[in-house]
Amino acid sequence: MKVLWNKFKRTNLSTRLVYITSFLIFLVSYIIFIINALRLEGIETTIRIIVLVVLGLILLLYGFIDLLLLLRKKRFTVYFSSLFVILISAGCIIGSMTINRILGSMDSLSKDTVIYTTNLIALNSTEFVNDGTFITGIIDNDTDVEGYILPYELINKEKLNLKIEKYSNYFEMLEDLYSGKINGMFVSSNYTITYSVYDGYANIKEETKVLKEYSKEMKNQDYIENFASVTDPFTILVMGVDSTADTLKKASSFNGDTLMMISFNPHTLNATVFSIPRDTYVPIACLNGDSSKINSSGAYGTKCVINTVQSLTGISIDYYVKVDFQGVVDLVNAVGGIDVDVEVPSVKSFLAKHNNQLCESDSHRNMVNLVCMDTGYQHLNGEQALAYARNRHGYLDGDFARNRHQQVVVEGIAKNIKNISSVNDFYTILDTIAPNIDTNMQTKEMLSLYGVAKTALQSNNGTLINVEKTRLTGYDLTMYVNNLRSNVYTFQYYPQSLQEIVDAMNVTLGKKKANMITEFSFSANKEYKVPIIGERYYSVERNETVPNFAGQTQSQVKAWCDQRSITMYVNYVHEGDELYDSTLTEGTVVGQNVIKGKLVKDINSITINVVTHYNPDATTSVTTTESTTTESTTTGATTPAEEPIEE
Repeated sequence: MKVLWNKFKRTNLSTRLVYITSFLIFLVSYIIFIINALRLEGIETTIRIIVLVVLGLILLLYGFIDLLLLLRKKRFTVYFSSLFVILISAGCIIGSMTINRILGSMDSLSKDTVIYTTNLIALNSTEFVNDGTFITGIIDNDTDVEGYILPYELINKEKLNLKIEKYSNYFEMLEDLYSGKINGMFVSSNYTITYSVYDGYANIKEETKVLKEYSKEMKNQDYIENFASVTDPFTILVMGVDSTADTLKKASSFNGDTLMMISFNPHTLNATVFSIPRDTYVPIACLNGDSSKINSSGAYGTKCVINTVQSLTGISIDYYVKVDFQGVVDLVNAVGGIDVDVEVPSVKSFLAKHNNQLCESDSHRNMVNLVCMDTGYQHLNGEQALAYARNRHGYLDGDFARNRHQQVVVEGIAKNIKNISSVNDFYTILDTIAPNIDTNMQTKEMLSLYGVAKTALQSNNGTLINVEKTRLTGYDLTMYVNNLRSNVYTFQYYPQSLQEIVDAMNVTLGKKKANMITEFSFSANKEYKVPIIGERYYSVERNETVPNFAGQTQSQVKAWCDQRSITMYVNYVHEGDELYDSTLTEGTVVGQNVIKGKLVKDINSITINVVTHYNPDATTSVTTTESTTTESTTTGATTPAEEPIEE
């Protein structure tokens, strides 16, 4: 060994340095590459092992053979082989950097922290005073970051002297702001988008101003940890986020206008897609079970939306993905646009208004610079694809048309993603969507999807997934919604339709056996269409709402109540009372205690205010004209209130 060492020291110094330097560079780059290659868990395991073994053998052979060449003073051979090794080392370093960049972009898709922002807003005519008289509404929920936690931090930080009024929901607070009962209220910075879609607040952006704003980067309160594996059947909820923030890192509350629940089985490559109409009337999980339109759940954050959908379907959601408008635009552009057969709008007035084109506001809700496109098969860019996915006013079936188009856009994106042929294209897509996507799917699960995608591409002639489409059917109903504090349009779904969809999703998940079709018929003269799950219409009793009884007679209301087994009470309105009207006939209804639009199934009794021209100060006996009940009074007697009327 000593002889070998002495012989090594007698070799040419420059050649010796080249050999040692090249070997160390190769060794370090190889170790770094091993570490990064092992992070690609689930991706081409066999190929990765082969590459690592080959590189390891090259390292050993170089170390041994070039040492012999060095000792034999083969200088130029050592230089040439060292150059070859340096090139391999460069490849290892580039490979490591590539892996790091890809995994880093994937990691950024899951937002560990979020910038939360609260606004103290007021009507434009209101001036802020810090003297203890400024009445301010705050949500009564100590877990609400933007409605409770940050407002109190702001109050303490700026030593604001406010008179606080607590509310159970934002709509009640907003109603009191507009009516003047409070001077201001704390709300998420996304409030203009959240509430402008509701009647009465369409111009909230122009009618209100921000008095105070406070932001803080905090741990993502909406993150939901998941322990499912994408190699087993799983569910994912896709939420389209309409936000004023430029990235999802700055967004918390949102409009849940797009809710797409997908069940996927990686073993069978089957997926069932359930687009939930935004106006579907369901119990909202974070409102103590109080029902409302499902899109309103977004105002309370991701957890509220997920828990609401889980309660609706009875199916656990493993993963969620939030995508904002700009994210859709950028993703479509990143994949080179998509090919779509744009459906012809069915609302004639819409076509006439937009010169027979389909038009919609842009990704920033700008109605001045409309995004328009012709109908028919064509190539759409990002803004056009988003406009097509959002438009519902041009179609008679409104939200259902929008759900159809959203599924078409998703399919178009998926089709083009599989055509990615270069690492740079992949970089572009990841870097583009990272700021505009939030998910609880970790990098490990994303990498596992590679195997699923590979299997899909190798089977079914390159068709990625067998997609089963669904449609939740029901009927329209304008009703009074408690948390929205007004009569609004809702979609009342048929329970049988929902159950059919849920059953299909459970079949996909392997939790339920499919019903085998034993009979099949078709007509050669009629085009066959694949049946859409849940699309059948059902003959079920529909919900009914309480009408406005004003102007009807007491007996008419009594008949209505009797038909529905509702107990009716009467308050008689005399001369001098606020509701009294001398021009009305005896027994005319002028008010009621149950708000118009309330669901009939939710009430057991109703009290009506009825005009009577009987003077309680006179000694007389009067029999009511619309009831068999006789009311006897004497001087100074008072008319009984809330007395049940019975035949």
